[in-house]
Amino acid sequence: MTAPLSTIYTVSVLPDGLNFESDGISSVLESGLAQGVELPSSCRNGTCRACLCKMVSGRVRYRIEWPGLSADEKSEGWCLPCVAVPVSDLLLDQPFARVA
Repeated sequence: MTAPLSTIYTVSVLPDGLNFESDGISSVLESGLAQGVELPSSCRNGTCRACLCKMVSGRVRYRIEWPGLSADEKSEGWCLPCVAVPVSDLLLDQPFARVA
């Protein structure tokens, strides 16, 4: 039996136009760090909100049942990259992202 192939998603970060790929298994934060893009972070478990950013387009699933976001924040497109796993290509607005 063959293992299923993971899907590769492109994550683009505004306003600086940084780009990296995610395998749909790793969090957005982990994928960025592995490819030299540093997003703000602290706790890495969805509670401190240091990584909070706007998801301009795309979809994610969360590793934890209820990350530190209100229902309103989720519906407005805010996300927590430390516990968010892409399920599509993403466009994020995170002005504090930088090349590591």
